[in-house]
Amino acid sequence: MIELVKVVELKPVGEKSLWLRFSDGQEGVRDCSDILAEGGTMVEPLRDPEMFRKAFLSFGAPSWPNGFDLDPINLHMEMTERGLLRRSAAA
Repeated sequence: MIELVKVVELKPVGEKSLWLRFSDGQEGVRDCSDILAEGGTMVEPLRDPEMFRKAFLSFGAPSWPNGFDLDPINLHMEMTERGLLRRSAAA
């Protein structure tokens, strides 16, 4: 069963990573190098560290001013599979 989660807090970390806290109380850092390496018209601007740091939340999804966003459910599943999430001390 797919768990319906959203991102409730995010912070850019370095030039290519995001620290994310999910609605289920888990948090972790997602290195986005693989996404940036894929390229494409929506991803290309995010290769600029200044633009990448402009990440914000839109309806629970990490988003950028150019309209690119990441699906929070897929992010959570992927980060769980990779062992990148842990229970937040604040949860």
